[in-house]
Amino acid sequence: MSIPPLSDLRTVAHVISLPLVTRFRGIDTREVVLLEGPTGWTEFSPFLEYDDAEAAVWLAAAIDFGWQAQPAPLRERIVVNATVPAVAAGDVTSVLARFDGCRTAKVKVAERGQTLTDDIARVRAVRAALGPEGRIRLDANGGWNVDEAEHAVHELAAFDLEYLEQPCASVDELVQLRERLADWDIPIAADESIRKAVDPLAVARAGAADLLVVKAQPLGGVHRALEIVGEAGLPAVVSSALETSIGLSMGLALAAALPQLDYDCGLGTASLLGADVTSRPLRPESGMLPVGRITPDRDLLERHTAAPDRREWWLARLERCHAVLGTG
Repeated sequence: MSIPPLSDLRTVAHVISLPLVTRFRGIDTREVVLLEGPTGWTEFSPFLEYDDAEAAVWLAAAIDFGWQAQPAPLRERIVVNATVPAVAAGDVTSVLARFDGCRTAKVKVAERGQTLTDDIARVRAVRAALGPEGRIRLDANGGWNVDEAEHAVHELAAFDLEYLEQPCASVDELVQLRERLADWDIPIAADESIRKAVDPLAVARAGAADLLVVKAQPLGGVHRALEIVGEAGLPAVVSSALETSIGLSMGLALAAALPQLDYDCGLGTASLLGADVTSRPLRPESGMLPVGRITPDRDLLERHTAAPDRREWWLARLERCHAVLGTG
């Protein structure tokens, strides 16, 4: 992949700060860099705590989407799930109301500072809201050890779980847990074990997961993510990284290009944002999102421009990540 000069990236960079409706991943605002490339608008938005080596992969994805032609879509609309942060059970209904028509919910569990009792109450509230036909998947973000995960599954299985996403942090732990749960018919999905791994295929070779959760930015872009899914040989769920509608359009391009798409995708997270850069944000309608490019509204870009010190912080990060790609 050809890397544009840093000067070109700086010229088209817009540093944006958007409020969240609900605290998520420990943050109340989402900062991103939007770039206008030759093939359309794209996004660079690694989370603040990521080091330059990891964040550079996100920059590669942004360049791939904004400077390269994308694979032809195989579908025009993508069915998506609701995402329920680690909120109190009483707040579940208001969260789900932001995801029009979604019949699948991904529920965050194993939140630091909370207990399994909190998780059970939250999942129970989601089941009550969705009814018996709704699908529930849990995302622990690697927050449990094997014993904790096994115990949690015993307590939560009664709510009819579709799958369990990244219950433990390491591939070895996932292998152990999958063996312990062999009779429970609850699939294990890998997320961090793919997108934060030096070898994203290790989880598939080890037999540590039944399916993959893939995200376009952390995996280096649509083309690279498609390669990983193809080489892994496992079903895939496309998910987001709490992006603007522009970043979500990258995920939708990935979902649209997958030869097989058996699961609802976690791409409805614009509903967790209190604002966006387009007057027609990619929020679910009848549980679906359209595939296609997004062009931001200029007045919204201006309205949500980050403070000068945050702009300089992000441009310095962009420069460092660009240097990483140049030496890779």
